[in-house]
Amino acid sequence: MKKYLLMAAAVVAVTLLQLFQSCRHEITGDPCSTNPISLTVNKTDATGTASNGTISATATGGSDFRYSLNGGAFQDTGYFSGLPPFQAYNVVVKNSWGCSDTAQVSINVFNPCAGVTVTVTATKTDASPNTNNGTITATASGGTGFTYSINGTSFQSSNRFTGLAAGNYTVTVKNSKGCTGTTQVTIGTNNPCAGVTITVTATKVDPTAGQSNGSITASATGGSGFTYSLNGGAFQSSSTFNGLATGNYTVTAKNSNGCTGTTTVSLGSTNPCNGVTITVSLTKVDPTTGQSNGSITATASGGTGFTYSLNGGTYQASGTFSSLAAGTYTVTAKSSAGCLGSSQITLTAANPCSGTTITLTTAITNYTPCLTPASGKITVTASGSTGFTFNINGGAYQASNIFSTLAAGNYTIGAKDANGCTKTASATVATAASGPLFAQMRNLISTRCNGSGCHMNGSTASGYNFDADCSIVTYWSQINRSCVLYTLKKMPQSPQALLTTAEKQVITNWVNAGHRYTD
Repeated sequence: MKKYLLMAAAVVAVTLLQLFQSCRHEITGDPCSTNPISLTVNKTDATGTASNGTISATATGGSDFRYSLNGGAFQDTGYFSGLPPFQAYNVVVKNSWGCSDTAQVSINVFNPCAGVTVTVTATKTDASPNTNNGTITATASGGTGFTYSINGTSFQSSNRFTGLAAGNYTVTVKNSKGCTGTTQVTIGTNNPCAGVTITVTATKVDPTAGQSNGSITASATGGSGFTYSLNGGAFQSSSTFNGLATGNYTVTAKNSNGCTGTTTVSLGSTNPCNGVTITVSLTKVDPTTGQSNGSITATASGGTGFTYSLNGGTYQASGTFSSLAAGTYTVTAKSSAGCLGSSQITLTAANPCSGTTITLTTAITNYTPCLTPASGKITVTASGSTGFTFNINGGAYQASNIFSTLAAGNYTIGAKDANGCTKTASATVATAASGPLFAQMRNLISTRCNGSGCHMNGSTASGYNFDADCSIVTYWSQINRSCVLYTLKKMPQSPQALLTTAEKQVITNWVNAGHRYTD
């Protein structure tokens, strides 16, 4: 009996609650107008092309909220995850009274390198002539977990590159987030003989007539660790040469760095070079900076049948020596009688940019407001040289000549050719003109919705303000529902008159066209 009494009491309580709610509804009218629902939305952009964006929606105004994304089924929570980038999402909330609100959210891409500048500096050791023993050591700032690459090779954990020949190198550094920076390094040639003069003196013992019992003993200054060669033969540690017949001999001394000097010794009663002066004249072509493309041309007088040697090297018939880097060189001329003369000349690196005129032209796509990412673009074209790379506003150079996702503003575009010659130019990305339907819409909002509650003239209500063009584009639905459909609070508010049919049609035309800035 007690069980049935409790059940009867529960039925009576439910009936009374239903009657109370019915009476309350009749007294208060539409609950959506007296206690409007309001939707607030937060987002997390996606990383790269991953589908890991999120939207978190919360609402006020009522109870028992349920949420839907892009027309999908309603759910109890306002959290939506696993969202791909470059898409717009519509979030709808509905309470227990059936009141609803809508918000639009765009999921963009989070760039881990935005605002990050990786700065690279380097120290170097130049290479010895014809030797791959140069080194580059790089250091970087602008992140952590750096790895290093040279001339586009695979990245490595070590910041040191060894075994390098003379030449130009590009060092690229990448931090743990994939942000990169570069620097250019030129490995030169370290000439150990620059400024070094090897002086060779000799004493002799003339041979007995008709015999090969003469000797020459040489000594040298201008270094250490000398070895000696006679008439271009193999070098030896001993400075004495025995078993020599009458004749003219050339003794060459070479120090531990490979620098050489020569002297001529005549054995016998007759020296063909007595009273002979060999004069050597030199002309040159200087090399380009960092390259071995210089040359020296020698001519000699004071004898006949000349051959020529560069820095104590092998004699050759031609007086021209090419493929030379910057440095100091000694050319020795030898006549057919073995008489020698020498002259010294210095090659100086020439500026590779002398005579180079780089011309830049730009093609500009103006910025259209209310688009994400920004739509401005500059395409730069360079002429006057080859191997161009490009940068913007003094940033790192890149292979692409296109700079996109730009806002309206003034920019400095730079180009650099393969020789490191640079040129800059100014470019301005303007704001594109609004479409005719949006212009009519903007004029209507400015002239008719400028009173109380109209989100204008610095007044921000419900989180938006129509002084900004993009606020009109973003909240087109609220404008349409308030000023045309009246499904939200009627606008404009009294005492201002509501919009006329013609004015409503301006809004309708823009909404139907796609409610964009460019419509």
